[in-house]
Parts: sequence; C-alpha cells; structure tokens
Amino acid sequence: MLFHIYAIVINTVASILIGVLLLRFWMQAIRLRPPQNVGEFVYTLSDWLVKPMRRIIPGVAGLDWASLVSVLLIAVLGAFLQRVWFYDFDPLHLLQYALPSLLAAIYWGLMFLLVLMVAISWINPYAPIAPFVNALLSPLLRPIRRVIPPIGGIDFSAVVLILVLNIAYYALSELIDRL
Repeated sequence: MLFHIYAIVINTVASILIGVLLLRFWMQAIRLRPPQNVGEFVYTLSDWLVKPMRRIIPGVAGLDWASLVSVLLIAVLGAFLQRVWFYDFDPLHLLQYALPSLLAAIYWGLMFLLVLMVAISWINPYAPIAPFVNALLSPLLRPIRRVIPPIGGIDFSAVVLILVLNIAYYALSELIDRL
C-alpha cells in the first residue's frame, strides 16, 4: 500500500510538471501569449528547470527546446523514482519506462483542452479563457475543419480529433508495450 501512495505522488507531480512544460513549449511553438494568470502559473512552475536548461540547450527555429528536453528529463526522473526501489531496475530501459507516462500526459492534456473547449463553447463562448483555449487547439483542428466543414452549424472537428487521439494513443501504447 505504501508503494501505491508513493507511486501516486510521484506520478501526479511528474504529470503536472510534464503538462506545464508541454504547455510552455506549445505556447511558444504557436507564438501564443497566454492570459496573465495562466502565464504566471506556467512560468512560475517551470522557470526553475527551463531557465538553467536554456544555458545548455538554446532555442532553435523559434522553438523552446529547453522546455521539451525538460519534459523528457521529468518523465525519465519520474520513471526512475518509481522503478528504482520497487522493481527490477534496468537503466538501459529507463526511456522505455518513461514513454508511457509521457504519452499519457500528452493524451490527457489534449483531452482536457478539448473537453474544456467544448464545454466553454456550450456554456459561455465569450468566457475570457475561450480565445486562449481555441488558439491552443486551432493548429490541430484546422486541418480537420478543412476536410469536414461544420454541418448544420455544428463543428464536429473536436469529435474527430478525439477519435484520432484515442486511436493514436491506443496504437502507440501497444507499440510501447511491445518494446
């Protein structure tokens, strides 16, 4: 039981940090200025790791590679902390242990944003956070909207993206499990 509590704490902290670092990377990649409260949260939670990493890993092609490498570092550290005391630990497979949590963080982060976007569009489309969430997802939804236009004024692109994400998550999870 103690191991499960320990694993939950490590997984939760690692997932939050991975999510924040991925959000930081994505905001810079699409050149999106976040609302003040979101930006303050993201930068406060991630500056301690990203700023020192920028001294080693500079940004290239307008992308914040330090944030992306930090994501990988946190995923590997989380996998290490979960495996080192309770499992047969093999350092050669450390990246393989980290990939499922990294994949899950990306999947659940996108699902959260999609559900938030749909809920905001139904409840209050003029909410202050709505333009930010829409801008985060528009690079992913735009190609789908070109192929499937709104039908009767209803945009099904979010549903199609959820379907694609589910298929990709399942396929990649199976691939990682077979490694």
